[in-house]
Amino acid sequence: MIKAKVAELLNSTQYLQEVQVKGWVRAFRSNRFIALNDGSTINNIQCVVDYKNMSEDLLKRITVGAAIKVKGTLHESQGSGQKVEIQVTSVDILGDADPEEVKLTILSPKKHSLEKLREQAHLRVRTNTFGAVMRLRSKLSFAVHSYFQNNNFHYVNTPIITGSDAEGAGEMFKVTSFDLKDIPKNEDGSINYKEDFFGKETNLTVSGQLEAETYALGLGQVYTFGPTFRAENSNTSRHLAEFWMVEPEMAFCDLDKNMDIAEDFIKYVLKYILDNCQDDLAFLEQRLANEDKAKPEAERSPMALTEKLRFVIENNFKRVSYTEAIEILKNSKPNKKKKFKYIIEEWGADLQSEHERYLVEKHFKCPVILFDYPANIKAFYMRLNEDGKTVRAMDILFPGIGEIVGGSQREERLDVLKEKMAALGIDEKELWWYLDTRKFGTCVHSGFGLGFERLVQFATGMGNIRDVIPFPRTPLNAEF
Repeated sequence: MIKAKVAELLNSTQYLQEVQVKGWVRAFRSNRFIALNDGSTINNIQCVVDYKNMSEDLLKRITVGAAIKVKGTLHESQGSGQKVEIQVTSVDILGDADPEEVKLTILSPKKHSLEKLREQAHLRVRTNTFGAVMRLRSKLSFAVHSYFQNNNFHYVNTPIITGSDAEGAGEMFKVTSFDLKDIPKNEDGSINYKEDFFGKETNLTVSGQLEAETYALGLGQVYTFGPTFRAENSNTSRHLAEFWMVEPEMAFCDLDKNMDIAEDFIKYVLKYILDNCQDDLAFLEQRLANEDKAKPEAERSPMALTEKLRFVIENNFKRVSYTEAIEILKNSKPNKKKKFKYIIEEWGADLQSEHERYLVEKHFKCPVILFDYPANIKAFYMRLNEDGKTVRAMDILFPGIGEIVGGSQREERLDVLKEKMAALGIDEKELWWYLDTRKFGTCVHSGFGLGFERLVQFATGMGNIRDVIPFPRTPLNAEF
């Protein structure tokens, strides 16, 4: 007897073999047809029961949501929609599901809103939509590692708990072992962090970049892929308090090569899912098409999901300087007619999502890489250009998403780096180890960060970032 996954059986042509499969009941019709799914594929396998020779008590326990083990013979299916089915010889109930309780959950067959599914995040992966999204997320994660390993990058695990703020954003979650009812204080009333677990103020990381840079300057090419945290009170469809970041760092690499690698990387991982996730993509594409039917025509996706992925893979990203982008935005209809929420008036403006999406979706109609941003709206570690007012920064902008990648050539000159830190009030003592790397064999080096959930959003067509991570962490939400 072959013990197999549903995905394996659906692709099998070895008819009349004895098989065993375990999974959850998605439907049970006419006391005869079980639709069984085990999570290995979006597709169910039909299991045909001889109800005349099965006890009534057992039949009553074959309910939606129940976990069962089926044994039987694999046959070519007589019905449409599937190649094979199992003629059942025995069913064992591994876990019951009370039909009355199932009715109160998202496991019931009726359609549920995405908001309702978020309220039952512990069950939503059993639905078709979230099963497809999470399988795609898994494959994308594998593709991330495959790309970097195939290109001689070394995987580095950077700290989750850190004493540095790589972004200078100040929106960090504090980490402490203090009893919050009895926090030790200094004479001036400030918190005495010397008595805390690490002897200093520490936080959850917002980025592994600074630590990854130190490893790139010894291993040549490295990447991190781990959780990062932002204590931003942003209740939007694009923000999470806990999310995953992919952050490569490369020694002897300037901004142009950095942009080349970022574009090549994105195209690789998207091609990987196109080649390996056809069933899930087909389902999500149809789901997106159905969702679009309810929207005004102007808000509908101009391309089907897989067409959009192929478009990114097959076309060069448009590279545009920040200065050129500002001119385009200043002269755009939405800006002149004050349709933008944030009006672009002059060079130096920090671009918002609405501006990024306009450039991608309306003006260039392709992915865009913006580069050479004003120094005063970017982080201290980005390399200052010869003009003294811009830095070697780049952002990759995608349709429907806005910024998906942010990166830069890092400032390798010790004197310039110190000047930039002083101007921003960053204490050299806090980052002495980072400055040290510029004293011992400094070199041109670059890197970028990709928000993994935004990549999953783009690849799946999901409209809300909370629906592409298993258990979203957002303001006032840490339920599961």
